[in-house]
Amino acid sequence: MSPAVVEVLVGLGSNLDGPARQIETAFGMLEGIDQTRLVAKSSLYRSAPLGGIEQPDFVNAAALLETVLPPREFLEELQSIESTRGRERGEIHWGPRVLDLDLLAYDGLSIDEPDLIVPHPGIASRNFVLLPLREIASDFEIPGLGRVRDLPVDDSEPRISRIA
Repeated sequence: MSPAVVEVLVGLGSNLDGPARQIETAFGMLEGIDQTRLVAKSSLYRSAPLGGIEQPDFVNAAALLETVLPPREFLEELQSIESTRGRERGEIHWGPRVLDLDLLAYDGLSIDEPDLIVPHPGIASRNFVLLPLREIASDFEIPGLGRVRDLPVDDSEPRISRIA
């Protein structure tokens, strides 16, 4: 019996070394994950950084994928892509980065482990996550939150605009 194919959502972000190029490269690398298929990718968005650290704006996007990999294995693939692109663990929280790949949701699972929390706790409060997700997965049901399309956008969040 084959493992079940599940849908996963990934958030992408970069604000160093050609951020738009980093995101486009990451989309290609997501396509290369074994036993995984890139179903949809969002437009690119420019957003102001969170956390009060002086740094360049971010470029953000989202991806919808299908995979048979278990959640932890899938997360390890994301971290491998980040590492390949130059991300170093232990960077300043909310600081600048070459590439950030967040496992936002894994099918209908809720996971709360020290190094794996799904769904991602910031989904509902970040326009730079919600707006790209609405483009590609508006009907996706986030456990404990509801459908992506029904999650409100926070108008008080720093500026965000579609760039590509």
